[in-house]
Amino acid sequence: MTHHTDTHAISDFERRARENQQRLNAALKPVYDFIVCGGGSSGSVIARRLAENADCQVLLIEAGGDDEAESVLDPSLWPTNLGSERDWGFQAQPNPHLDGRALPMSMGKGLGGGSSVNVMVWAHGHRSDWDHYAAETGDSGWGAEAVQEIYRRIENWQGAPDPDHRGSGGPVWVQPAADPSPIAGALLDAAQELGIPRFDSPNGWMMAGDGGAAISDMLVRDGRRHSLYRAYLRPFADRPNLTILTNTLVRRILFNGRRASGVEIERAGEIRSIGVGSEVIVSTGAINTPKLLMLSGLGPRAALGRLGIPVVQHIPGVGQNLQDHVAFCCTWEYRQPLAPRNSGSEAKLYWKSRPELTAPDLLLCQVEFPVPSERTGALGVPEHGWTMFGGLAHPQSRGAVRLASSDPHVAPIVDANMLSDPADVEAARACVKLCRELGAAASFAPFVTREVIPGAGNPTDDRFLRDAAVTYWHQSGTARMGRDDLAVVDASLKVRGVEGLRVADGSVFPTVPTGNIQAPCAIVGERAAQIIRDTHCL
Repeated sequence: MTHHTDTHAISDFERRARENQQRLNAALKPVYDFIVCGGGSSGSVIARRLAENADCQVLLIEAGGDDEAESVLDPSLWPTNLGSERDWGFQAQPNPHLDGRALPMSMGKGLGGGSSVNVMVWAHGHRSDWDHYAAETGDSGWGAEAVQEIYRRIENWQGAPDPDHRGSGGPVWVQPAADPSPIAGALLDAAQELGIPRFDSPNGWMMAGDGGAAISDMLVRDGRRHSLYRAYLRPFADRPNLTILTNTLVRRILFNGRRASGVEIERAGEIRSIGVGSEVIVSTGAINTPKLLMLSGLGPRAALGRLGIPVVQHIPGVGQNLQDHVAFCCTWEYRQPLAPRNSGSEAKLYWKSRPELTAPDLLLCQVEFPVPSERTGALGVPEHGWTMFGGLAHPQSRGAVRLASSDPHVAPIVDANMLSDPADVEAARACVKLCRELGAAASFAPFVTREVIPGAGNPTDDRFLRDAAVTYWHQSGTARMGRDDLAVVDASLKVRGVEGLRVADGSVFPTVPTGNIQAPCAIVGERAAQIIRDTHCL
């Protein structure tokens, strides 16, 4: 009977929330206290935390649509979102370091952003990442201890209790992959054969030292995706002080002198302006955020001048420092078909390419189906098989995002520049070597017949690296925090040289976090919201 009541309560809430949002959308206010641009992993957190104060009028603007699609809610269907209307569909420039290949750079579009289309992995990042951010910004609030406290507060952890690192009463339902495939178990056993320790969870102790292997933590609840939008924002959709505007493009941020005064939006072909009383927060992701800043007159003076955009503030670092985890996929053929479980990615491993490193620089996720690049597919793709998605956790290569046009509808130029730094090529060789050693371990013998990509007899040469390289979809760093001339925001995420404007998303990381980035983006959202609440005494 309880189940019936639950369903009834949910549908009642959904009806209230829908009617509330229809009302609020139909009567947009001329001014809101806070405008959050982007309803992704960070924006969902910020809008919720600000809307907790009933006196704050919060407007969240999302370019994409809602998240009510089976491709979003069914964890196993995530690959079907790539290249769909739920993907911004960015394409990187042809890269000379990848033999001229132009990689697709998918980014989530719609409520939940990346957290609605990704592989649902929840990874805290390594202690050393956060301590590095604290050192770069001069603010201990970004350090590992402070961030651990936030994770404890926001998690509703369903695995083995770990009160030092995990929380139980928060909005984010996190669980170890349920009933994982035997192939995931084989990966953990193979890691142990190679002397890589195994942990109960890939977060907590595992991310304080050299790394290790574990079953992935996932944002899946009752078999459905539990995106950060679902965790944070959706439960507040029935509130009268929170307006969620979808299918609406923020064209630019408006300024009165040096103060952000509102935004210019485009919705159903109509362009209009909406004012802001306190602050505009930009959370549109590491490709769209620098684009929006530059369209608004914030960026390198020369680049803006070339496109005839009036300069509000010369900020040379906007769009610089683009980073992403580059990955190299090795694939094995199954003896007997094994259907993928959960998201099809249930085991992960962090390890070091060189023993003298103090923290892992390799990030490996097992994928329970074949994943070739458009080039390595030529080596033959088994009908049934699994892939080691091995990548660089700390790439040294840096790319850039630049404006192609002053028209907000034109995609920016994304120069990912992967493998441009020779140190990355070194690390990539070690990464592929480790992938192949794992796949050749005795633990996999009962499950696989052969290595198909690169193929047992083939050497791991640099040509394979150039052909196999793909993105992990962890673009970040393009509006980074710091205290030097190329920093775009300070420790409080305030944009340099202007007032009433912050950036809070993956673009603020000085270096890409170790691991999948949705959890660190939730931390950015929590930190931003707390800073804003303290600033305005909310």
